[in-house]
Amino acid sequence: MKIVLGSGAQHLKNEIEEKSQSYKKEFLEVEIKKFPDGEKYVRVLGEGEEAIIVQSTYSPQDEHLIELLLLGDALKEKGFKKLIAVVPYLAYSRQDRVTKDGEPISVRAVMKAIGIYYDELYVFDLHNPKTLEFFPGKAVNLSPARAIASYFKDKLGEGIVLAPDKGALERARAVAEILGVEFSHFEKKRISPTEVQMTPVDIDVTGKNVLIVDDIISTGGTMIRAANILKEMGAKKIYVTATHGVFAKGAIERVSKAVDELAVTNTIPTPVSKISIVPDILKL
Repeated sequence: MKIVLGSGAQHLKNEIEEKSQSYKKEFLEVEIKKFPDGEKYVRVLGEGEEAIIVQSTYSPQDEHLIELLLLGDALKEKGFKKLIAVVPYLAYSRQDRVTKDGEPISVRAVMKAIGIYYDELYVFDLHNPKTLEFFPGKAVNLSPARAIASYFKDKLGEGIVLAPDKGALERARAVAEILGVEFSHFEKKRISPTEVQMTPVDIDVTGKNVLIVDDIISTGGTMIRAANILKEMGAKKIYVTATHGVFAKGAIERVSKAVDELAVTNTIPTPVSKISIVPDILKL
């Protein structure tokens, strides 16, 4: 099994190179560059029958997504029989439904396009796991719970894991069960068109460390609001984590000021991507 790293996975290269021999996987060399007009160029420089292509699709101009498709086409052209796409962060995953007439289900379009070339798809902590049904082949949603729990084990101690809302409760449960601690979620209640009230459900945080777990952090507003509530309730230390750090401008600084530590996984490269999902990739 050969490993191909796209531009969206170069931040994982050193760690994957360091650990890949233990998993008996070899790198396949590819040439990736841009034409003067900005279009991508890829070329496969090796041979093989099966390959794992690692590529996060977080680029704002969608170039990593296009590159993933071009790599698939190049590998098929080279004679590879089986291709596995490992997409730590899948772009458009939050656009999973039609809210206004005339809209696409964008994640469906993306998965169908990837399915033209790839036999299997592995993603991390998909916003809506049910959308994996749009992929025509085998599709798996990987959990970073063990990696997150390992990172925060000594920091949290006998603390509490909280989800920012009921929808994220299963993520909090997964981390808490590995750590052997209590878990719960915030209840959100809209009290006006512009104001949302948040309160933890049935749990006492007084004098305890708290870890807030979510899938994506963008503006960080929800995390900051949750942290302020926990401080008022007497929480000791407050940690915030997420799988994907899709940070809007200034979000890292704002969240970091409100909590004791902000740490996300390295599905996307950020200054606070301290938790590695590489071991989970190499097990595939």
